[in-house]
Amino acid sequence: VVVVVVLVFFPVTFLFGVSRFLFQALALAVVLSLFASYVVAMTVVPLFCARFIKSPHGQHHPEHKPSIGGSFNKWFNRQFEKLLNGYDYLIAGVLKAPVMVMVGLFVLFGVSLAIFPLLGVSFFPRTDAGQFVISLKSPTGTKIENTNEDVKKVEQIIREEVPPHDLNVIVSNIGINTDISAIYSSNSAPHTSVVQASLKEDHETGSYEYMNRIRKRIARELPQLSAYFQSGGLVDAVLNLGLPAPIDVQVSGSNVKAGYELAQRLAREIRNIPNTSDVYIPQDLDYPSLRLDINRERAGQMGLSQHEVVNNVITALTSNAMIAPSYWIDPKSGNDYMLTVQYPEAQITSLPDLRAIPLHSGHENGATRLDMVSEVTRFLSPTEVDHYQLRRITDIFVQTENEDLGHVADRIDQLVAKTKIPDGLRINLRGSVQGMRTSFQSFGFGLIMSVVLLFLVITAQFRSFLDPVLILLALPPGITGVLLTLWLTGTTLNVMSLMGIVMMVGISVSDSILIVEFTKQLQKEGLNVRQAVARAARVRLRPVLMTSLATVIGLLPMAMKLGEGSEAYAPLARAICGGVGVSAMLTVFVVPAAYTLVYGRKESAA
Repeated sequence: VVVVVVLVFFPVTFLFGVSRFLFQALALAVVLSLFASYVVAMTVVPLFCARFIKSPHGQHHPEHKPSIGGSFNKWFNRQFEKLLNGYDYLIAGVLKAPVMVMVGLFVLFGVSLAIFPLLGVSFFPRTDAGQFVISLKSPTGTKIENTNEDVKKVEQIIREEVPPHDLNVIVSNIGINTDISAIYSSNSAPHTSVVQASLKEDHETGSYEYMNRIRKRIARELPQLSAYFQSGGLVDAVLNLGLPAPIDVQVSGSNVKAGYELAQRLAREIRNIPNTSDVYIPQDLDYPSLRLDINRERAGQMGLSQHEVVNNVITALTSNAMIAPSYWIDPKSGNDYMLTVQYPEAQITSLPDLRAIPLHSGHENGATRLDMVSEVTRFLSPTEVDHYQLRRITDIFVQTENEDLGHVADRIDQLVAKTKIPDGLRINLRGSVQGMRTSFQSFGFGLIMSVVLLFLVITAQFRSFLDPVLILLALPPGITGVLLTLWLTGTTLNVMSLMGIVMMVGISVSDSILIVEFTKQLQKEGLNVRQAVARAARVRLRPVLMTSLATVIGLLPMAMKLGEGSEAYAPLARAICGGVGVSAMLTVFVVPAAYTLVYGRKESAA
């Protein structure tokens, strides 16, 4: 039994990335604890039994007054005896019609498989990060003053939707500075901004609920804004592989304009897919800009180089902090201060003012105007040009209303498949959906391998090819229980629930082994197949129920999301509880029926 439970953790060896780090320690802890438990059970437990058990089970010395525990044990044994009598009646009926029992099992299993398409599919359960981040875009070309007003309205909506006892602080980042600090901001232009709101540790309502409320109000009251919501938590950042979205549709290619047009067309279609909440393109190609074309021949005649012309323009519009940094150190305090030079803000307010900028050369005393050596024209430019592996990309960030990523990603794949993609462009899905699909594939392959190994090990142990098949009949009821439980509780199929299925396989198969092994032992003692099966099922009912109930009761608080951070492990607990519970209830009937059906005919033929 220990070897069987250890083998079911074989799929962990095929995992990689985030999933591997999540479950490698868990699998190692379970395996080590099982071996330690086996050593204790084979050495320490027999010693304690020899020392403390003085009379057969259920018998007490007549002169001794029964204790409270003894009275409870007698009452419990009487009730359990009634249960056994009822089970004997049911198992007798099962052994008379084993074919009907097996047909009923496979019909039930087939019907339960219809639940699978109804389950949501995600990478990892949603966890409340206690905060949320909103990326905002005003119409392209909006002045930073107007963007500031839009952000104020969003902040007011947040304060109205999040009560003071839940709201901690709001931090907004508006626009962008054209200096080194630009690399620390996700903003790309004056019309872009980021609003981050953190909740207090004891907040009553979850961050995702607040995000839904605020999202609806922004769409209703500020339709000119494009908003994208994300939790901003570390878990989501890791699962998304550093990307802001769980589903990032990347249109890559050297032609930025064609890629942007394709992204816009896809975004319109993706918004119509059910369960999508935010569809956001962070890049823009229509930002009003000025192009400076320098006439190198005329600039040379004026004693200016292209580098000097550009430095003069940068100094006038922003400052010379980036092109000529200078520091002054206070001789008294030793503090250093950065010195920069910049024109007064009111000096350049129009395009003629820009053209009239005086240009100075390091080796010429005179000055000339900018329009004497260059031409300034208007054009539309991209706010940002992103790359993935050296290829230019346009992102489509897709956020879902709930945890279900699988169905949305499948619909996007179908949309991409029927979309005519221009030459030179390519579409890829990245984010946590990428890790989800690879993890599911590795989990599936590993689970198949573990079942094969289980079959081989049980075959070697029982020296039969039929007995492993009978033992593995505990798996269909377990899978039925998992699917039913996940569907009834609204839980998605994710790496946590898949790990629960793996652990359920080990427990269910162990229960089945108890029945088959004891049945064979009774047959060796001279009982026929039906007698051996009936007695083995009766005797092994107690350990089967004890194992299953101990597992379910122990995991029930986690399944009910009781405790801090339990929402992350609730799918694992629910999968185990549902699978083990249903498997225990059906295995004690299915395995005896199958054993009677197979070996009863052999006995009759002999």
